[in-house]
Amino acid sequence: MKILITSIGTRGDMEPFMAIGEILLRRGHDVICLFPEQFRSMAEASGFRFASLGPHFIEMLESDDGKAALGGSGSGISKFMAYVRLARKYRSMRQEMVEKQREVIDAEQADRIVHNGKVMYPVIWGMRPGHRNILVSPVPYLHYVKGHSHLAFHRDFSPFINKLTFSLAEFGLVKTLMTSAKWLGLASEVTPTQLRQALATNRTAYTISPMLFPRPEEWPDNLQVLGYHERDKTVNWQPDPDLEQFLARHEKILLITFGSMTNPQPEEKARIFLDILQRHRIPAIINTAAGGLVPPDTFDREYIFFVDQIPYDWALPKIYGIIHHGGSGTTHMGLKHGCATMIIPHIIDQFVWNNLVAEQGAGPKGIRVDKLNTGDLEPKVLDLFNNTRYKHKAEEMARSMAAENYSELLYRFITDPI
Repeated sequence: MKILITSIGTRGDMEPFMAIGEILLRRGHDVICLFPEQFRSMAEASGFRFASLGPHFIEMLESDDGKAALGGSGSGISKFMAYVRLARKYRSMRQEMVEKQREVIDAEQADRIVHNGKVMYPVIWGMRPGHRNILVSPVPYLHYVKGHSHLAFHRDFSPFINKLTFSLAEFGLVKTLMTSAKWLGLASEVTPTQLRQALATNRTAYTISPMLFPRPEEWPDNLQVLGYHERDKTVNWQPDPDLEQFLARHEKILLITFGSMTNPQPEEKARIFLDILQRHRIPAIINTAAGGLVPPDTFDREYIFFVDQIPYDWALPKIYGIIHHGGSGTTHMGLKHGCATMIIPHIIDQFVWNNLVAEQGAGPKGIRVDKLNTGDLEPKVLDLFNNTRYKHKAEEMARSMAAENYSELLYRFITDPI
């Protein structure tokens, strides 16, 4: 088959689709990645054909308003205004990306489209006879689950309000899809009722470990939880000899990373961690990645090692615990490798993962990034590092996750006939 996989977001939004793409490539399918331009080299290095959604979405996230909205501190009104300005920028950009989606998808004439929830056109495309789109979600609670609100609300209300949040989210999604159809001159071909029916009946694969998100028994067959999938990211990467020496010097090490998340005060956030780590002589590798943490001019190199990139599948087997932003992939990988875990959530699903990790007992509940301060963070870091109960629980979860193997089921879910 020719299968197009498409996603919008940061690198963490691309990785689940790259992993699926590798499963499909190994079976001989022609796989095209339709991603933001910044991920071209990553996709092509893994053997995929690439089509671009342009650079503007990632540039927007890396702007001052993007940093303030997604990881900012300060008053609620300043953060709200950053969200408003970001939404205005995104509206015109969204039209451009929807038009690009249609251009590429219609030109490729794919047999299947595998997409995330931010990509609109595949839903409309999939309503045509013979077309099949599969939604892939690496995050929970896009469909109703008793006792939970929709992912966008990331908190538990009363049963009535919880159910209402899913209806509100569906209303917003249908409205967005109708706007996309209008931009494309297709508004006369689809109705809100038809879109709701498509959303209810299309196949959706939650690529999440059932250890963290067991499939609700009441769900219909088109909604499945099909495990966490990752690709080998150590290809063409070699560790710095100084990093290997740092690992050899210390028996118990933390990894601290904000992944693709940015914020307006990366050096200040790094200094909060450094103050705690250096005072208590806790060895740590700090990943600066997209710039969410920045090394100061001076720090104790005996206990602190900064890197600008590090494959987690190489690092995690060598460390004791991880403090991170709470992306789905990083959460799964940390637990899969038995790392005591604490999350510093920035946005949306990261608050859900923060709650799930704490509820499972694999680490203390973390502090949201815009509320980060030494006084609140210090006891949590010490608890994570010294309380062996978290490590034992993470290792127990790792053993269960190691027994999961959903690759064949996911492959069939995507490729089986309609």
